[in-house]
Order: sequence, then C-alpha cells, then structure tokens
Amino acid sequence: MDDDQLAADIARRAGELLLELQKRDATKDEGDRLSNELILEQLASARPDDAVLSEESKDSPARLKRERVWIVDPLDGTREWGERRTDWAVHIALAFAGVPRVAAVALPGLGRVLSTADPPPAPPPHEGKPRLLVSRTRPPKIAEYLADALDAELVPLGSAGAKAMAVVMGDADVYAHSGGQYEWDSAAPVGVATAAGCHCSRIDGAPLVYNQADPYLPDLLICRADLADPVLDAVRSAPEAS
Repeated sequence: MDDDQLAADIARRAGELLLELQKRDATKDEGDRLSNELILEQLASARPDDAVLSEESKDSPARLKRERVWIVDPLDGTREWGERRTDWAVHIALAFAGVPRVAAVALPGLGRVLSTADPPPAPPPHEGKPRLLVSRTRPPKIAEYLADALDAELVPLGSAGAKAMAVVMGDADVYAHSGGQYEWDSAAPVGVATAAGCHCSRIDGAPLVYNQADPYLPDLLICRADLADPVLDAVRSAPEAS
C-alpha cells in the first residue's frame, strides 16, 4: 500500500472507530485517546521508521531530523463530535521537507474520506456572494472584516478540517483563520486542498511550512484559486488581522 492509500485507510479506520465510540456514549477524552492509539499503531506497523507529530502524543525533537513526518489530529472538532454533529474530522498527513504532500481528511459523519490517493476536482465557481466560513463558537475579527470587504456571506461550521473540506467540496469558497492553530489542525486539510487545486497559504500569503520546532501555526487561508488575490488584498488592507 502506498503512502496516499495508507493515509486514507488509517483516516477511514479512525473515523469508523469514532462513530462506534459515539454510539457507546464514550467521553471526549476516550475519543481522542483511542483514535490516537489506533493511528499510532497503524503507522508504527506500516511505516516504523517514520516520525509522528500528533496532537494527542508527547512531542519529540527527533522528528526535526526526519525527512518523513506524519502529522495527525486524531479527532479534529471534539466539541462537534461530542454533540453528534457531522462537522468534525480525522487528519492524517505526511510531510516531506515541511510540505504535506500526502494527506487524508475523513469526515465520518458524512461518510467521506478526501485524500491525495484520489484528489477531488477543483471546486467550481459559485454564483452569488462568496461564502466565507467562520467558527461556530469563536469567529475571528478578520472574518467579519473580510465579509464586509468581499461582500461575503458568513457560513458557520465546526472543525478546521470540516471547514477546509467544505471549500474543497464546493460547499463554501473561503476559509480564512487567524485565531491560532497548530500544525495538526491544518496539515492534512492543506495537503488535500492543494491536491484539489485550491489556494493554501498563511493569511498574509506566505507559504505554510510544517514540521517546525514550535508546531504553533496561527493562521491559514484556504480558498478557491480564483479568489486568492481578492482575499489576500483584503487581508493586507485590514486594520487588524486577528
């Protein structure tokens, strides 16, 4: 099994486990822990020489010397998972020299896995106002500014992976985040979105670089390629990108 297929398979298996845990009314901590254990076991079996950076595991500086580093979020959107919503995800990415070239995002509540094994087509143009994704609970100020600057419609949604895949699937147009994230929040979504022809960058247009000593990666822009310039121009004109 190649890396792309492996990522998709592990994301699918972790998603199936999380759905079963939902049915058993497992706690959020159990969901995080058991999904992480499954992912780590699968990676250790299939790719024992690779390093792993996971939200739910202790970090090791040894990964900084590795060419191949898996970056995973075993349960992206714990709140949504606990509420039995569908806008949560499982993230599996493999970064080479800081770039997530292999990636899978499972959306178990929707019965979908989007991955580089079979990259989705580029999202089609949307008639009408741009649809700008925003957090259900913690909308950043930049989202409100961009909504005004682009005459966009705000669309609330749950986890980072769910938002990014909404752009990939053509259900939304722009995901701009400036409220603080870590590498595991965006590595897999960026890998899939890039393979689908979307624009992916820091919110100021700078490249996203992964497997850094400090995994904090505070901001993110994923959008349809044709909207990248208007969005970045609007961000540069914003009085405060926060």
